[in-house]
Amino acid sequence: MSACTKTPAAVRRARSGGLIYLVTAGLLWGTGGLTGSVLSRVAGLPALTVAAYRLSTGGVLLVAFLLASRRQLPRGRAAWIRVTAFGLLAAEFQACYFTAVSLTSVSLATLVTIGGTPVIVQAVRCLRGHRPAPRELAATGLALAGLGLLVGLPAGRLSEAATLGGAVLALAAAGGFATMTLIGATPVPGIDELATTGFAFTFGGGVLMAAAALAGHVGFTPRPDALGLLIALGAGPTAVAYTSYFRGLRRTETSTAALLSLLEPLSGTILAVLLLGNRLNAAGIAGAVILGVALLLTVR
Repeated sequence: MSACTKTPAAVRRARSGGLIYLVTAGLLWGTGGLTGSVLSRVAGLPALTVAAYRLSTGGVLLVAFLLASRRQLPRGRAAWIRVTAFGLLAAEFQACYFTAVSLTSVSLATLVTIGGTPVIVQAVRCLRGHRPAPRELAATGLALAGLGLLVGLPAGRLSEAATLGGAVLALAAAGGFATMTLIGATPVPGIDELATTGFAFTFGGGVLMAAAALAGHVGFTPRPDALGLLIALGAGPTAVAYTSYFRGLRRTETSTAALLSLLEPLSGTILAVLLLGNRLNAAGIAGAVILGVALLLTVR
């Protein structure tokens, strides 16, 4: 009887812990855009190369921590399959997103990628027999509406080919991140979230680095400011954020995790307003408020 009465409280504690991890990941991701843009300007690197350095640095930092602390390394075939899958998905997600940005704009790529992820996750869950609650659907609708108002539409006129190509690539990026979310909710023996992120991102970063090398944009002058920004980008919004996200996935629903990833554009926008002096128009302010309400509904 006592075990049964303790179970609901234990479940609530686990879910609360999972939400804390997911919120931490979303807030840290919001610092990634600002740090990456400054690094790109300081080091003179294109966005795809910055993404390659970001994944590689975050992965190497985690692997170094694993080795220094003598924690258990991945063991078994299933563990290395998970590492390979996550590494390829991370590389695909980053490459498709930044290519979509180059074809269209940050706003359109962000809207399709970040907004498409929870939709894809919920669609897959519906196909598996899950019926979303009305509150869950309401939170998703509010979040997408708020995101659309927050990021806005791209300025200037884009060609139909560029718009279509960018949208397809952004949707592919959303599919990659949604797949990571759906797969990451199921643990595999022989590996934890820290090792998964470390080894997968080291591998995925190497894949992106090879692609950047083919484009001829890899090297930069290793000045202290550039190196400091690179370490900050690899540590906070990459190593810690993704490890927290995958850890939170084990304790909450995948749809909740996907929706809370929308904290990234919200926190990134707030940081840009506070630190860079960016200004939001009325639509952007309304979008931020609506998105915030949707995320609060999700957390509750």
